[in-house]
Amino acid sequence: MAGAGAGHARYTYRLRVSSAARTVLGAEWGRCRWLWNECVAKSRAVHLRNRVAGEKATCGPAQLDRMLTEARARTPWLREGSSVPQQQVIRDFGRSRTKAQRDITARLPMARRAGMPKWKTRREALPSLNYTKRGFRLRDGRLHLAGGTVLSVVWSRELPGEPSSVRVYQDSLGHWYCSFVVPAQVQSLPETGRVLGVDWGVRETATTTSCHTPGTAGKPG
Repeated sequence: MAGAGAGHARYTYRLRVSSAARTVLGAEWGRCRWLWNECVAKSRAVHLRNRVAGEKATCGPAQLDRMLTEARARTPWLREGSSVPQQQVIRDFGRSRTKAQRDITARLPMARRAGMPKWKTRREALPSLNYTKRGFRLRDGRLHLAGGTVLSVVWSRELPGEPSSVRVYQDSLGHWYCSFVVPAQVQSLPETGRVLGVDWGVRETATTTSCHTPGTAGKPG
C-alpha cells in the first residue's frame, strides 16, 4: 500500500507485583521524584538569577546531567537506585521545560501553554518509572528491571517486536502496569475516490476585526 512507513506503538499489560517488588518500586519512585523536584528547584533558581542579576546561566541537559552525577556521588541513598530511570527523569524534565519555553516564545495564549514543570508531591504524583533498552530485559515471560527487580507480566497479547523502552507505573487504584514501545509498520488505507463531508452544525460564520483582512458574515455557500 502507498504511504507505508515505520512508526512506534505502545503495548500495555497488567503486572503482578509482589510486596517486596512493590517496596523496591516505591523506593525507586521516591528517588526519581526527589530528582525531578531538584530539577525544578535548579530551573527556578537559574531563572531567578538571570532575572535579578542579569546573568545568562542555563539549565539544559548537560547541567542537569552534571547535577545528577554530583548528587549520586555524595548521596548513598540515590546510588542505591538504578541510574537508568534517574537519567530518564532528566530527559523527561528537559523535554517538558523545552516545550514550555517554546510556547512562551511563540506567545501562545495561557490556556494553550504547557506550563513550566512543577513539583511532584508524594500524595498527588503517581509512581512512574521509565527504562531504556539497557535498563530492562524480558526473560521467560517476566520483566527484569535494572537493579534486580523482577515482575510478572499478564500477557494478554504478544508483542509484535522487540521493545525499545518500557514504562512501569501505578494507577489511582493501586494497580501496576508496564507499557512497552515497539516498532510498528504504518500503512495508509488505499484511495477509494470517495469524499467525506463533515457538518459543522454552524449556520453563520464571521471574521473579527482583529484579522488582517476585513471580514464578512453570511451563510456559507
